Amino acid sequence: MRIVAAIGGNALLQRGEHPDAAVQQHHVHDAARSLAALVTAGHEVVITHGNGPQIGLLAQESEADPALTAPYPLDVLGAQTQGMIGTLLARELTGLLPGRAVTALITHTEVDPHDPAFHRPTKFIGGQLTDRQARLMEIERGWTTARDGARMRRVVPSPRPTAIVELPAIQALLGTGAVVIAAGGGGIPVTRDPDTGRVRGVEAVVDKDLAAALLAEQLDADVLLILTDVTHVFAGWGSAHPEPLLTATPERLRALDLPEGSMGPKADAAATFAERTGGLAAIGPLDNALGTILGTTGTTVRALPTAAGPEPKALPTGPSAPGPADQRAAV
Repeated sequence: MRIVAAIGGNALLQRGEHPDAAVQQHHVHDAARSLAALVTAGHEVVITHGNGPQIGLLAQESEADPALTAPYPLDVLGAQTQGMIGTLLARELTGLLPGRAVTALITHTEVDPHDPAFHRPTKFIGGQLTDRQARLMEIERGWTTARDGARMRRVVPSPRPTAIVELPAIQALLGTGAVVIAAGGGGIPVTRDPDTGRVRGVEAVVDKDLAAALLAEQLDADVLLILTDVTHVFAGWGSAHPEPLLTATPERLRALDLPEGSMGPKADAAATFAERTGGLAAIGPLDNALGTILGTTGTTVRALPTAAGPEPKALPTGPSAPGPADQRAAV
């Protein structure tokens, strides 16, 4: 099967951790072992990753650098995170998959310059701030901040992806049997001039899960796999008794009140992919990618068959793979 696997930036740099290279290398090592299991099981794998904590750190460093007359724009910083995380993943996977080509590809993602997201920032980047620090950054640097749990964080525009610029290159690399790392951080956000075809970077961060769903659809993938730092999607998240969902339909996911800056886009991406392709989407823990697509952990998402919808694709096989009865039971 062809699998597009998306890992979260927060899974590589977790809350409260120092943003040191060694910390991220440790998490990348664990992520690579989980992803390598998919390849070893015979699947064709494209990997994408988040960059929220990483791009926030780079943005903060750039704004504080006295040698610069202006900080680097977010699209350029996004390219830097693609290179940094891409090389860490490629090194680990190359060691775990001897004889298999592993390639990290700098990838651009087109967005609509008129997307209303440019006027409504929602994408969290960077570390946590106290209320006082957030107010200070809003005054001194013109940031927009929002509450993320008990603390505040910077938020930036996150327009919806409309096209993956390097899609032909990704398809060509897959044709050689390579494991491809692409569209990191949702891809470098660009707009395209309709007259000249030139692309220009924009001040935004594309949500990596929505970009992964678009990439999976355009690659005709069988599975969209979203790996994060929680085991399931939970109904009643934040309540006294959250309920882990083992299976769900797109309608069920969209009915949940999920945080817009974190689990919300993951659920949206999974629902969109399942609806538009008939394929399987799954959201689960970073350390068990294979178990998540087999249904032994995580939340699997399938659209119920309809006359107007796409023909459902075959489910992955395995001792605990979700079957038709699980699809009918999903609500």
